[in-house]
Amino acid sequence: MDAKATAAEAFVREPAAGSTLNVLGITHIYKATGAETAGSFSLWESVVPPGAGTPPHTHAHEDEAFYVLSGELVIEFEGETAPHHVAPGGFFFGARGRRHAIRNVADKPARVLVLCAPSCGLDQMFAELDAATAAGKPEVAKVVAIAAKYGVTIEPPADPPR
Repeated sequence: MDAKATAAEAFVREPAAGSTLNVLGITHIYKATGAETAGSFSLWESVVPPGAGTPPHTHAHEDEAFYVLSGELVIEFEGETAPHHVAPGGFFFGARGRRHAIRNVADKPARVLVLCAPSCGLDQMFAELDAATAAGKPEVAKVVAIAAKYGVTIEPPADPPR
């Protein structure tokens, strides 16, 4: 551990509290940011509208874990021949270096608890995407460029998983 790293302080976040971002139409409600955990992890609830999701992408610096609270997601990840349907109580681990994508296939919003470890800048990436979304849906090239700054490679758009 870097001796210059700031130690994290204990804290409590009340229900429905936490900073909120609009990340390309998906709401992120932060329960813990990298700044609050001294980079150990970030934790947020994603509210994924019907039909929405994330494009295929690969993280160079962090792992992600997804726990479905409500709704149903289709998860695709590198090395699998078929997508996985994940219902409430289901879990998916998105290892760094392995491409993955999610999509809400239900007719109601899905709620997903997402853990990112370590927290290497995704909070800042999502804040930049929120700012880019404020002016309307940003062009794919802009999204790809923002993600690349944080070690995330976004694959070209393809047909959504079924």
